[in-house]
Amino acid sequence: MRGVFGTPLRAMVLCAGMGTRLGPLSQERPKPLLPVCDYPLVRYALSLLAGYQIRDVVINLHHLGEQIEAELGDGHDLGMNIVYSREEEILGTGGGLRRVAAHLTHNGHEPCIVINGKIVIDVDLESVMALHRITGAVATMVLYETPDADAWGAIEVGRDGRVQRMLGQEAPRVSRRERLTKCMFTGVHILEPALLARLPHGRGCVIRQGYLPALREGEPISGYIVSGYFHEHSTRERLLQGNIHVLRERAALKFPPGPLCGVSPTAQIHPGAEIIPPVRIADGAEIGRGAVVGPDVVVGRGAQVSAGVRLDSAVVFAGAKVNASLSGGIITPRSIYPVSLDMLTPRGSHERR
Repeated sequence: MRGVFGTPLRAMVLCAGMGTRLGPLSQERPKPLLPVCDYPLVRYALSLLAGYQIRDVVINLHHLGEQIEAELGDGHDLGMNIVYSREEEILGTGGGLRRVAAHLTHNGHEPCIVINGKIVIDVDLESVMALHRITGAVATMVLYETPDADAWGAIEVGRDGRVQRMLGQEAPRVSRRERLTKCMFTGVHILEPALLARLPHGRGCVIRQGYLPALREGEPISGYIVSGYFHEHSTRERLLQGNIHVLRERAALKFPPGPLCGVSPTAQIHPGAEIIPPVRIADGAEIGRGAVVGPDVVVGRGAQVSAGVRLDSAVVFAGAKVNASLSGGIITPRSIYPVSLDMLTPRGSHERR
């Protein structure tokens, strides 16, 4: 995807968060490396960008950042050029962007695309960019209409696609008669150099120190309401739910990172095992005699499910060994994290049926 002067656009994937809502799981790996159908979340963002011919990507790192760098390297296997912004002290969304703003915008000449590294989303980035250019916006936010938008910090959009309210603050001269659509922010946006220039050097927040001042001063901010799938994975419950959504083919992704369902031809399934779809059994996984796997189960690369074990509604990380049955939960090489299936409700799941 090219910018207004024909220069290829650059993108940033935000990966420096601490993942505190994941509890002890966040000490095993950073959130962008949590697997959905055996692919780290960050690879979903990168596959989306690569699908729109965006090859130059910056990834910021902080918590367990060395694991992300080891997973992705320089991006060669994705046909991308990945560079890293290593934050010794976490800079937040604003500070992290400001630190690399000159690189992202070709020294202030182009907009850039930013994606949160914890999401899976089906969005047409060309359409988002088209709206951005037509409206002359200083930024365009990809939004998701949801009844619980207030719980996520509501972004309110008018019929013309212009953002009018954000976190309770509003643009000048908002009509009280106009019906606004309440949405949550997906973490995908297009930013002009002028918006990035508002951000502080050092720690900061792109919403509070970039968007809100621009909104109050009447700068045009556009909102693109996504019609496809969207899910974020900030808790263990949401991680399990996200895997189940993809297994059930509720995420019709145009550019997935690889096969999302089924059994790999290199997996070893004992003839006495039972597989109940939908499942994703990845390369080199082993399923023992008498094991019952499924429905709604992901068994990662090289993972082993012992004889007689029953699994449903579970995610088994790559390399883990499962010796006990589980209905609802996450199994890593280090530990087992049960998840109550009562927590997996449609409300807050951020999917369109």
